[in-house]
Amino acid sequence: MSKKLASVSLDLDNQWTYMKIHGDEGWDEYPSYLDVFVPHVLKALDELDLKITFFVVGKDATMEENREYLQEIVRRGHEIGNHSFNHESWLQNYTREELIEELATTEKAIERVTGQRTTGFRGPGFSWSPTLLEVLKERGYQYDASTLPTYLGPIARMYYFWTAKLTKEEKEERKGLFGSFKDGLRPVKPYYWKLENDESLLELPVTTIPVVKTPFHFSYLLFLSGYSLALMDLYLNIAIRMCKLTGTAPSYLLHPLDLIGGDQVPELKFFPGMNISSERKIEIFMRVMKKLGKHFELVNMSQHVAQINKQHLPVRDIATA
Repeated sequence: MSKKLASVSLDLDNQWTYMKIHGDEGWDEYPSYLDVFVPHVLKALDELDLKITFFVVGKDATMEENREYLQEIVRRGHEIGNHSFNHESWLQNYTREELIEELATTEKAIERVTGQRTTGFRGPGFSWSPTLLEVLKERGYQYDASTLPTYLGPIARMYYFWTAKLTKEEKEERKGLFGSFKDGLRPVKPYYWKLENDESLLELPVTTIPVVKTPFHFSYLLFLSGYSLALMDLYLNIAIRMCKLTGTAPSYLLHPLDLIGGDQVPELKFFPGMNISSERKIEIFMRVMKKLGKHFELVNMSQHVAQINKQHLPVRDIATA
């Protein structure tokens, strides 16, 4: 029997985006580690013979020093998605006009550098809004991938506020970061948003474990590996088993700090997990991808979406979002 598809994507958050999230000074000078990270991750993906989707931040695509690295991603056969221009995790606060500008500027920057027209979007920090979905549809996007159906968002936000150096105003601006408990009620499987004028847009959520809805994307597995590889394997095996029992084809998420350590990016040593060496992270990444690959055919987002669009999917009214 043929294996179900599972898509793999990476949010290409740059060094300055992590500094911005953390409230560190100097982020607005846009320090970059793409010259280190991109060759590092492409080598690992080549070894796995795996082609994925990189969600790129528009600001990075405007910077000459990043050009060759973004072009190399495409030369190696990977796909590019839109991850916003300014990487602000509060898109729900943007007006329609601001969202149009954010998307359009990113599209132009990415296409100018890579030659690819983006057709998929993921909001930073899983941020989104009904207005964003409508603008994506108007601009010809095939799918949104911004939702994380879990009950743990508020807990993640509490930890973030506790560790980040934010002002009272910045905390107020980011009070919706990582969503609410209500997000745990949303489906794990793909569905269509019903928009105005009977239009629809595919939502491809970041997959959480069906039924219990706890995340199992690589950041969480890496955390568990710090206690025990056996514990990590057990948790991943449960996630895979639940996906197969429920007929869920995973959309699997990666972040740069999952794959690179403080040994290569010392400026970000303060982030959780950065005490793990880059070599060790790649070893664990290979272990996880090979296990997923035994159960699912690993593809990029567009290939996954093409298969999903052949299926009959449920529809959720944007008015009840």
